[in-house]
Amino acid sequence: MNDILNIMPKMIMGTELSNRLSILPKYEADIRNRSVPERLVALQDMYQIYVPNGMSREIYSKLYLSLLRSLQKKQSIFAVRQYHENNKMIRQQSYESIVGGSDSFTIIGPSGIGKSSAVSRAVNILTEQPVLNLSNANVIACLQVQAPADCSVKGLLLEILRKADEMLRTSYHENAIKSHATVDMLIGSVSQVALNHVGLLIVDEIQNVVNSKNGKTIVGTLTQLINNSGVSICMVGTPESTVFFDQAMMLARRSLGLNYTMMEYDEEFCEFCRTLLQYCYVQEPLHIDESLLMWLYNHSAGNASVVVGLLHDAQEIAILDGKERLDIAMLNVAYEKRMTLLHDFIAPKQIK
Repeated sequence: MNDILNIMPKMIMGTELSNRLSILPKYEADIRNRSVPERLVALQDMYQIYVPNGMSREIYSKLYLSLLRSLQKKQSIFAVRQYHENNKMIRQQSYESIVGGSDSFTIIGPSGIGKSSAVSRAVNILTEQPVLNLSNANVIACLQVQAPADCSVKGLLLEILRKADEMLRTSYHENAIKSHATVDMLIGSVSQVALNHVGLLIVDEIQNVVNSKNGKTIVGTLTQLINNSGVSICMVGTPESTVFFDQAMMLARRSLGLNYTMMEYDEEFCEFCRTLLQYCYVQEPLHIDESLLMWLYNHSAGNASVVVGLLHDAQEIAILDGKERLDIAMLNVAYEKRMTLLHDFIAPKQIK
């Protein structure tokens, strides 16, 4: 354990964690007096802002501890035995799962709440040293892939090998292509690579499995990877994937994890809005009050990406039209002109 903790980044908490997770582009107040082109270009910085919340801090802790657990397994005697079993599988002989484990979990939440950004920020901290040296083996701290849109099992396995090659400077992907490896052989190869060289595997857009006939096969393959390698697998997706995982016990066991909804109207939401409102690019001074914060919540349903979009587009319209102010009237213009396709999803929600 001490050896593992020495090669892993220190686990951070509290204010230090919030500061490390934050992305706050530099803002100069005199930008409001510059030319229209300069302000419109600078306005794009709003899309880079990331304000950490309880969700992002919890995701960081979950990913850190999952990586730690995965590295612990690699140090066990069972990992050596599993290595030989995986070689048997590649040669299409008998096979037995030795490492085993239930180290998969999900991060589920609606689109736009910032879960993928939270995962990205957490991974950024965990991978200050992208490849760790553990017992003379190079281990990728976090390997990220997306569930294929067509749910191709072979496509997913090849993508894992390709990403591993990028970080390790190896040729697993090339060798698999040249040998015309079957899916069964690929599972053995990927299991071997994960056992030796992957700490945490993150599969994004897992909702792609929902409406595909190969959906259960993809999840079954990921389950087999867990059993064959002991690697922790995190699956990130939208709530529609929950219905899929609920279909059977085998799938439900793999969907235990973190579930999130839109933000509530509380101090965390208000602080998020106040931070965004500091990035003002219109000429007139901005007045932040309770009515403005309530309007933003009512017209975003607590969806972080919608709040960013509203504040960006309202300022863009105000600058282009020469109105040079950001108030509820201008926000209403942005809501009606730019958010039409989202109205059915974010219909004004009155705070009780």
